[in-house]
Amino acid sequence: MAFNWFRKNKTEKNSAQEQAQNPEVQNQEYSEKDAPKPQEESGYLSRLKQGLSKTSNAFSGFFRQRQEIDDSLLEDLEMLLLSADVGVEGTKKILDELKGQIANKEISDANQVRSTLADYMHSLLAPYETKIDTAKAKPFVILMIGINGAGKTTTIGKLAAKYKSEGKKVMLAAADTFRAAAVEQLQSWGEKNSVPVIAQKTGADAASVAYDALEAAKARECDVLIVDTAGRLHTQNHLMEELKKVKRVLQKLDADVPHQTLIVIDAGNGQNSLRQAKEFHQAMGIDGVVITKLDGTAKGGSLFAVTEQLRLPVCFIGVGEKIEDLREFNARDFVEAMIYND
Repeated sequence: MAFNWFRKNKTEKNSAQEQAQNPEVQNQEYSEKDAPKPQEESGYLSRLKQGLSKTSNAFSGFFRQRQEIDDSLLEDLEMLLLSADVGVEGTKKILDELKGQIANKEISDANQVRSTLADYMHSLLAPYETKIDTAKAKPFVILMIGINGAGKTTTIGKLAAKYKSEGKKVMLAAADTFRAAAVEQLQSWGEKNSVPVIAQKTGADAASVAYDALEAAKARECDVLIVDTAGRLHTQNHLMEELKKVKRVLQKLDADVPHQTLIVIDAGNGQNSLRQAKEFHQAMGIDGVVITKLDGTAKGGSLFAVTEQLRLPVCFIGVGEKIEDLREFNARDFVEAMIYND
């Protein structure tokens, strides 16, 4: 297979230590992407692994008890994948791959099943890694959508900090005019990051706030404008129509905006997140996904269902409350945190 990293990573620990002590000892397939992470990055990976520990513990326990490949192994693995919220279609695709390799004698024991599982899961997610290029427009407009409680406003605050740390001039738009504390929450993030927030009173027209913010961002030559919107369920048709109105009104000023429409999904919602994303995608045309709250008891497998059925890029994942806990999605790190706890 093309994706050999997990197999190598778990069977060549001594070699990795030797490389760290002697820079001249090199693995031919070793690259900068596989290089040891700085301390901060290691802390982030630790929190990601902790967030997905419920799933990784299940996988580790499963493979500790298995030595040989028998009829029950794939049956039990199927249940494990489904319980991790990978979904029916994703689980079938993974099992078909494993069955094919077993039939071709490419896998001979349970350890190889595990490493091949990780390899293949990585290959499924890797095409959906994406980096948002905010330099494509000025201001680059990001519209944030999602249901209540997914962590949308907090994510906006963290994104503002990220872009400002990169030297960009950032502005926020408080277009969540329904929730009483939403404007204050966004303004608090604005103060924390020294970023201006365009806002009106609670109950104001959300599209009007967004329009004013885009005008202001253009006038002040901002690099990035992030628009907060009210959380809503995909079944609330009147609120979904309001969301469409925000987009239409913004396009009166600039036909190309928003340049990025991101849906924020709570990792703990499992398969419900897929249904939500489908409805929002049909209504708004989503460009990418942000997965939050991977610091709890999240299963994480819903990410496979979202990418499998919606073909949507995963832009960021959140593993904690700190500003630095929102990171660009890395498929390799994510799968390792799901499959291995050692």
